[in-house]
Amino acid sequence: MGKGSRALDVAMCAGVRKGMVSKMKKFSIIWAGELISNIGSGMTAFALSVYVYRLTESVSFVSLVTLLAYLPTILLSPVGGVLADRYDRRLLMILGDLCSGLGLLYILISIQSGSRSIAPILIGVTVNAVFVALLEPSYKATVTDLLTEEEYAKASGMVQIAGNARYLISPAVAGILLGLADIRLILLIDIGTFFLTVSTVAAVRKTLRKPLTREKTKGMIRELKEGFLLIVRDGGIMALVAIMALICFFVGFIQILTPPMLLAISDAKTVGILASVSAVGLLISSVIIGLFGIKKRQADVLFLSAAAGGAFMALTGVSINLIFAGTALFLFFFSIPFINTCADVLLRVSIPHELQGRVWGMVSLLTQAGTILAYAISGVLADRMFEPLLEEEGLLSDSVGKIIGTGQGRGIGFLLVLSGLGMVLAAVTAGRSRKLRTIRISGGSAYASENIKE
Repeated sequence: MGKGSRALDVAMCAGVRKGMVSKMKKFSIIWAGELISNIGSGMTAFALSVYVYRLTESVSFVSLVTLLAYLPTILLSPVGGVLADRYDRRLLMILGDLCSGLGLLYILISIQSGSRSIAPILIGVTVNAVFVALLEPSYKATVTDLLTEEEYAKASGMVQIAGNARYLISPAVAGILLGLADIRLILLIDIGTFFLTVSTVAAVRKTLRKPLTREKTKGMIRELKEGFLLIVRDGGIMALVAIMALICFFVGFIQILTPPMLLAISDAKTVGILASVSAVGLLISSVIIGLFGIKKRQADVLFLSAAAGGAFMALTGVSINLIFAGTALFLFFFSIPFINTCADVLLRVSIPHELQGRVWGMVSLLTQAGTILAYAISGVLADRMFEPLLEEEGLLSDSVGKIIGTGQGRGIGFLLVLSGLGMVLAAVTAGRSRKLRTIRISGGSAYASENIKE
């Protein structure tokens, strides 16, 4: 009897382990599809920037295309999150992928017909971004559906590797292809990746025994309100969202300001190489996290990484030496996946499973609002205020200028220094928050999940 019982226990444990491996395998299949899709999307983004600039010779139009390819996804993320809680998340991913490809198909057809107008490109990237809003909350919630809490950090590292591929691989591949053909080939390749991604998600969806139970529909507005109330009524989640919005704000500055600052002291080819090399920092830290995870003290790792990232951002703006600036930029990007992974894990374990989609959508809207604000004001601040302050005869030329130099690009450098110091201050302040330090211990939003239904 004892031996039989032990044998049964061993068999049950083996079955559990097999089930866990099977779920990780299913997630890995979906992840591989998203990796390929991200490479295609990155190639299109790079090629469109080159195409629009050659067509219009206007940086403003390039910025407008980038904004329209980004803003609709952020604004509509809460709606996509509600839908992810109502319906089959894998089916929503399939629909999001297929429909987002319609925007690229429209651009391809307009270019093929000989159109020289920028309007079809603006419409196409907007359509693409609208349906990406349907895809992303479902993709994030799928991590929770398929994996255990212990696997969240590893999965987050894998997701970041796939996301960073568009910065590491796509520009180089797109540049080579543009030398052999034109943007139409890249658009065709990207559209093809959507079908590949859909196939991987459909294959996994077929193997799931039954869809997870979803609550009854309450109405879009009420479900959006539930996601928002869960965030604001849980002190730990609210504090985490606030610090991530601040971090996104400061990161937005370095994304916008680094290229013009470096172009003031070098040429475009060198700046492009430097940007690619520095982006390797994202890949290395993402691989480390993917292999080893972050199994405990996520809050401490988040604060330390944010403070270090802010310090490296400040150092990026200090010197006109390319090697020094490039090294600081590499270390800054190395810190980002640690910040993202820790925030991801802390949020994931604090959100009730049935509310994952709508809360992730609302979190994306609230945190990325910081990025949008940075995009809107960084250029104006640099051109109208900081660059004049550090001209040869500027107001700060005899003070700050003695440290970081004067002339073109030095005002941008000073703005980066202040932004980095702001990020350090935000991280130190957040690190003193008791709510943030206890979020992992509380392990959920019991108060919020009970009270949002009132």
